[in-house]
Amino acid sequence: MFPIPKLNSVLDLYYGKDPYLDAWLLHFMTENNIEYLANPYENASPEQMRFMVDLDENQVFVPCSDSMLRILLRSQQDDELKKEYRNLWKNLVRLIYHIVKDDYSRRKIVTLCKHKFQKAYRSPFIIPSRLNKRMLTIILTQSAQIDPYSKRKSKYNERALSFLSSQEFLDFVGVCPIDELECKNIQELRNKLNLIELKRLFCLSLYEDIWKKNDFSNVNSIFNQMQGFEGILEKGLFPKGQTEPELTILYLPNSSGGLVFDVLIAKRLIKMGHRVILALKEGFYFDYPTFWDVDNCEVLQHLLEDARFIEDKEISKKELLKHLNEARLVVISDGTRERLNLYRTSVTFARAWKESDLIIAKGNGNYRRLILNSHFFTRDIIAIYRDDEGIVSFSFKEKSPRVRKITEKEIVAKAKSIIEEMKKAKARGQKVMFYSAIVGSIPGQTKMAIRVLNTFVNYLREKLDSTYIINPAEHFEPGMDGDDLMYMWEIVQRSGLIDIWRFQTVSDIEKSFELMGMKVPPIWAGKDATFSTGCTKEMKIALEEQKKHPEMQIIGPDPEKFFRRREYGVGKYFDASIDRLK
Repeated sequence: MFPIPKLNSVLDLYYGKDPYLDAWLLHFMTENNIEYLANPYENASPEQMRFMVDLDENQVFVPCSDSMLRILLRSQQDDELKKEYRNLWKNLVRLIYHIVKDDYSRRKIVTLCKHKFQKAYRSPFIIPSRLNKRMLTIILTQSAQIDPYSKRKSKYNERALSFLSSQEFLDFVGVCPIDELECKNIQELRNKLNLIELKRLFCLSLYEDIWKKNDFSNVNSIFNQMQGFEGILEKGLFPKGQTEPELTILYLPNSSGGLVFDVLIAKRLIKMGHRVILALKEGFYFDYPTFWDVDNCEVLQHLLEDARFIEDKEISKKELLKHLNEARLVVISDGTRERLNLYRTSVTFARAWKESDLIIAKGNGNYRRLILNSHFFTRDIIAIYRDDEGIVSFSFKEKSPRVRKITEKEIVAKAKSIIEEMKKAKARGQKVMFYSAIVGSIPGQTKMAIRVLNTFVNYLREKLDSTYIINPAEHFEPGMDGDDLMYMWEIVQRSGLIDIWRFQTVSDIEKSFELMGMKVPPIWAGKDATFSTGCTKEMKIALEEQKKHPEMQIIGPDPEKFFRRREYGVGKYFDASIDRLK
């Protein structure tokens, strides 16, 4: 076996440092089917991953706990790993016997799953949750099931809703906390009461005996374990000592039944002035609530009647912000049918994460993936779960110190400042020109693309009289990614102030290299704005704006040449890929 270099931390996993490690990583990522280049239609791109995880160039993120990754790195059978596999197998067999009543079909499915399972068990290399996902897919397809727990989950929700009208609920949630009411002012008192109520609701959301057994008798035993939970909540809900922040919170539930209390928590957070995005599973994953449960569950239809449901799996930043500004409670799917796996989450989920200020994640699986993983994430995280012994665990993980969230207000303010400069230019009698050009479409050429762009814009400024030229490369702010920039520029582009919209041509690029005293490199030969999906999106906007303002000129390649390209890539400035002809 080829040697793998010793790693002091899972944060040391990088491509390009050791050929044997590269080979192992590629083998591992492809075997677990989470490698983007091997399966770009199902796995998140590096740019999309950076919406959620703070990653360096070529750094590898693995969606499991540090301890599990170290076990898998050894590529040996391990007692802990074998225990996880065996527990996984027991749950799968229990599921098969629950949903498949025909003896012949049951034996067939069990035997098929056993073949797949034993292969992984003999050579442990697959993350247990990924193996679980594969097995569930086999079981559901072979049994022609979509959600075998649909009725069970509805029953859990009904029991939980029924509990809300009980005296036990009113006594537990409504009792006055006289001993905890010391405060300096009304706002502090209000915040303290909100935290106390949230603590009680979180306690109920973890107490599954309510919806599984109709039993509330021992709830105080878990409530008393939650000492210090208010401090955890305070860190997340009142960052940097803010007394009345307005946060966007991405909330990840983990259990039907418990979801009833999660919705109450979301509504309490909304009353506090926050916005909540509730992220449910895309399809069956045991007792986890799914995006589609509301279709068959009257309880959820009632509880979520005022929520905004977003079915689009690849929503744009602009559309997501529009929904969040119109509705305080938004429901999305995370795009997966498994334990939280950021590689398999949808574009919509990744953008929801990026637009949030705080992640609240419930359940052991989320705790392991987010807290017991050494990587820093791009947003603050509160994780809470109850283990097999009934012990409550909760943690706060601060976002990476290297990450700064660019808010919608900041982006809009910057767009308005550019618009003001455009107005001043027009008041001086100048024509306003916007120049759209390739920036990141050619891999590894971003710095050169900016140099080409700046060179040509400077040339135009010397050549054209009384023309105010907007060069996008001159308006970049640290922390802004492609989504932020495209959102900002669309505000500018739809201002109605552009007289000339120029798109980069082959001759523009050739002139730039000539001015730099260079020959055109082969990788740049024949390139123009049509090789950028960012420019393609901008051409679409330009044509729409020209209908409103017919006097606006569009200069550059024929518009028809642009529209062979897809929507700009997630988190990228531009995306060079072209859809195959069908």
